[in-house]
Amino acid sequence: MQRHHDRQRWASIFALCAVLLTGVAQAAPGSWVAQVPGMMVAMSDRQSTSQHAAPSPDAPVQGGEINRIQWRFQHPPGQTVNAWLCQSERCTALTGMRGSTQAFAGEPAAAPLHFRFTLPAGTRPVRVSGMQVIVNYQ
Repeated sequence: MQRHHDRQRWASIFALCAVLLTGVAQAAPGSWVAQVPGMMVAMSDRQSTSQHAAPSPDAPVQGGEINRIQWRFQHPPGQTVNAWLCQSERCTALTGMRGSTQAFAGEPAAAPLHFRFTLPAGTRPVRVSGMQVIVNYQ
C-alpha cells in the first residue's frame, strides 16, 4: 500500500515538474531598447526612412512576440513631420513625438523596426533626432 502511495506521489511531482518546465520553455517576458541616428527630412512627396532599430545580438528575443512598443523622436519646436513606425513594410502612424502602440502585437520581437517621415506640403526641411524604441515582448 505504501509503495502505491509513493508511486502516486512521485507521479504527481513529475507531472508538476513537467508543467513548470513547459512554462519555463515558453518565452520569458522582456524588452529591448535601440537608438537610431538622427536624419534630415526634406521632402513632402517622398518618405525618408531611418536606419533600423534592432535588438542587440545577445538579447534573448528568439521566439518572442511583441506586446507593446514605446517610441520617441525629437524635432525643433514649431516644425512638424508626419511619422510612422514600421516593421518591414507594415507601418503604423505615430500620433506625436512620443507614445506607445500595440499595433505590432504578436509580431516577431527579433525583427528590426524603422521610422518613416514626410513633411507637410510647403514645409522647410527638418532635422529629426533622438529616435528610440523600447520593445516589450513575451
